[in-house]
Amino acid sequence: MGERWKNTALLVIDMQNDFIDEGSVMQVKGGKSIIPNVVRVVELARQRGILVIWVVREHDPQGRDVELFRRHLYKSEKVGPTVKGTVGAELVDGLMTKEEEDYKIVKTRFSAFFGTNLHSFLQTSGVNNLVIAGVQTPNCIRQTVFDAVELDYPSVTVITDATAAATPEIHTANILDMKNIGVKTPSLQEWSEEFA
Repeated sequence: MGERWKNTALLVIDMQNDFIDEGSVMQVKGGKSIIPNVVRVVELARQRGILVIWVVREHDPQGRDVELFRRHLYKSEKVGPTVKGTVGAELVDGLMTKEEEDYKIVKTRFSAFFGTNLHSFLQTSGVNNLVIAGVQTPNCIRQTVFDAVELDYPSVTVITDATAAATPEIHTANILDMKNIGVKTPSLQEWSEEFA
C-alpha cells in the first residue's frame, strides 16, 4: 500500500478559521460543508502513507505582504484576516497538524507554489503526484493546480467534494476547467476506493 503512494503528497489548502467561519470577511460560503470530507481525506492519506502538506496563509499584521486588492482589510483597528498567530489563521476544528510527519507551507498569494519552497521541497522528497483539498476552487485551488500542471507534475488530483467555492456553480465551472487540462477530479468516495 505505502509503495503505491510513496511519491504522492496531499496539499490541504487554506482550511483556516478566517476562510471557513460565518461572518468572516474572507469566508468561503461552501467551506464549512466540506470540513468532514477534508478530515476524511487527511485520515486516508495518513493510512496510505501519503505526505500531508498544510498550505496556509499567514499575513503580516499591517498587511504589507498581502495582494494590493486586499490591503484595505488591514488598515482598520480590527485585525486583518489570517494574521500570523491569530485564531483566524489556525486550522479549523477537526484538522490538526502532526508535527513529526506533516509539512507546512506558508503562502501570501493564491498559488501554493508562488514565492514558496513547495516545488523544491516536493522534488527533494521524491513527490510527483499531488492530491488537493481545501478552499477555494477558483482562487487558491485553481492557481496551485495550474502551476502544478505547468511544472509538469504527471498526476494532479482534485477531490471534488473536499474542495469548495462561494457557490456550487463557481465550483463546478472551475472543476471542469481543471479536468480539461488533464487533472483528475474524483469524489472522495471514488478516491477512497482507488487502489483500496
